[in-house]
Amino acid sequence: MNTDIENLFKDKVLGHPAGLFVLFFTEMWERFSFYGMRVLLVNFLTMAAIGYNPGWEWTVENAGALFGTYAMLLYITPIIGGWLADKYTGYRNAVIIGSLIMTAGHASMAIETEFSLYFGLFLLVIGTGFFKPTMTSIISDMYKKNPEKKDGAYTIYYMGVNAGAFFGMMLCGYLAEKVGWAYGFGLAGVFMLLGTIQFWLSGPLFGKIGAKPAKATEVDTVEASTSEAPKVAVEDEEERPNPFTTLDKVLIIISSVIGLGYAINDPMSKIAGIDMFSFFQIDDFEGQYTAVLFALVLFLILVIGRILRYTAVVRDRMIAFIIFAFFTVFFWMSFEQGASSLVIFARDNVDRMLSGSAATIFNVINTLLTVIPLIIISYVLVILWKKTFTKIPGSNIVLVICFLFMWGIVGWMLNRDFNTVAYDVTYSAIKTADVDASGKQKVDADGKLQFLYIPVSENTKADANHEIVTRTTSIAEPLTFNVGDKLHIAPKNNDGTEFGFLDDERLEATKEQAVILNRDNGVVAATVTHVRDKEVEITVSWFSILNSFFIIVFASFFSKWWESKYNPSAATKYALGLSIMGLGFGLLAFGAAGIVDGVKVSMIWLILAYLFHTLGELCLSPVGLSYVSKLVPGRMIALMFGMWYLAIAIGNKLAAVLGGQIENITKEYSLSTFFLIFTIVPVIAGLLIFFLNPVLKKLMHGVR
Repeated sequence: MNTDIENLFKDKVLGHPAGLFVLFFTEMWERFSFYGMRVLLVNFLTMAAIGYNPGWEWTVENAGALFGTYAMLLYITPIIGGWLADKYTGYRNAVIIGSLIMTAGHASMAIETEFSLYFGLFLLVIGTGFFKPTMTSIISDMYKKNPEKKDGAYTIYYMGVNAGAFFGMMLCGYLAEKVGWAYGFGLAGVFMLLGTIQFWLSGPLFGKIGAKPAKATEVDTVEASTSEAPKVAVEDEEERPNPFTTLDKVLIIISSVIGLGYAINDPMSKIAGIDMFSFFQIDDFEGQYTAVLFALVLFLILVIGRILRYTAVVRDRMIAFIIFAFFTVFFWMSFEQGASSLVIFARDNVDRMLSGSAATIFNVINTLLTVIPLIIISYVLVILWKKTFTKIPGSNIVLVICFLFMWGIVGWMLNRDFNTVAYDVTYSAIKTADVDASGKQKVDADGKLQFLYIPVSENTKADANHEIVTRTTSIAEPLTFNVGDKLHIAPKNNDGTEFGFLDDERLEATKEQAVILNRDNGVVAATVTHVRDKEVEITVSWFSILNSFFIIVFASFFSKWWESKYNPSAATKYALGLSIMGLGFGLLAFGAAGIVDGVKVSMIWLILAYLFHTLGELCLSPVGLSYVSKLVPGRMIALMFGMWYLAIAIGNKLAAVLGGQIENITKEYSLSTFFLIFTIVPVIAGLLIFFLNPVLKKLMHGVR
């Protein structure tokens, strides 16, 4: 009698069981939703409350505090969720539970109230805890009898991750920025729900695989995430028992409570002014940071105490592992600027307008970037349909609905961009001197006096002392206007230098919002004076897709490099990853050097930065989780797996906190100075670990 695994391998798609591609699409829709929401959050929170596409007008610091806590908790709850799946729910049920909770989270965020936002993020954190650790466990179960195919399976699965991230950021971001934030958040929820349904209906294909709690899956999960050489077993005599003492448990509880308390307190203290750690404050040093330092000391005592109780070889290997974990914090602290400061930079400081032939070239390239991957993935869906329709018809039908929906959105997006036209419009503005903090009028590089031009809105009360001038700006819309048409426009960005056309719906919503906030509605009367050429405004979120695109392009090259005789040591990979990423920020610092107010940076600098950040990620990412399985005794893999994700969680939190300072540092020093911080720190960290290479090799005792 054939087992479920043997039956699963009967119906193959591209040489792998059809079930792998069910998981591929499930993960793709989850990543679509996760990254689609992620790319919007900070942009939405910090966008002006009144304008073309209003947000909540938070400071970047407050938005970073909230996003950082969210990102931090995403790497902590899977530790608990994985344990629950192992012990109680089983992997497939955990995926469904997590997916449904995340769907509810996305739906909550689409409502756009303060409570619904916080509640939605809470649900996303809980849902991710169930979902994240279980998908790889199901694949491990599937390939137990075919370990030679496991690397290929995870390569395919990883492509699903990047495909979901790519399309999620592109489509959710486009809808949010062009139509409205609720549409972007809502689209993420729609695909999360459809992905959940298609996975639930695919149950008959898997049989009992993943249906019951399995034992000893932690090692498979870790190995499966990395695709590297087999782990080096630690000798039996080195794995002597090292039970947790009462002191160990007390230190774990205290440091965990303080750490979780900080994660919650940081945004709460900044946004709501409620500080649970105020009694720890020392002079101007915030109490929450004092508490964190105290928890860090306790955690170090715990780790050092446990390590010292191991035999020499195990102790040395664990010290090496902790060194890698320490430098991991610096990498993610810089890399994850892509979710905070780089979003703000792309929105406020990058020239994203292309016209004429440049717009046409971009539209063609964007079409190829979007349509070719979608054709390939749709082809995989056709094969899956042929192989599995008789067994799981409902799942296949839902997948087809997903793709028809996505093809429709892609077609609408591309058609909109190809048919967007630029128009010159004139409006009235108040001309006033642009002064510095001392009240002295600013001058430009040529010594000319600088002025501010404040648009005259419906609510502006001008008097005889105001100098009213006529200004010209441009708007770009997929609509037809004629010279002389009267329009209503409103600022599209926070500094009021770019404008968008207000149709009747947007005009009414803008006026209502102004009444609620008791503020100027910012609606400006304008007249069309010239019909220009085709023009496209690249969305802020478009730049974020470059990471996924570059991973797909360069992943195979790096994979072959690591398998060749030129495969560098772990420390060298870390040094390369940190230094290359730092170089990416160095390019941004160079591109932003010397810019003045109102001047935009060429988008080429941001594109190059994402390229170098991705190359750095590809250098460092293979090293991470693989060394959990290579350096740590089998009994401790689950614990060290948790510690590794704790390091990533800390890096994510630091990234958002530091990224939230982009406006403060730019105001006090310069934008270039801000990016130099993320140039210098990773490069120094990279040099340090490179020079630690001989020490690490000795500590690793032959592990490569």
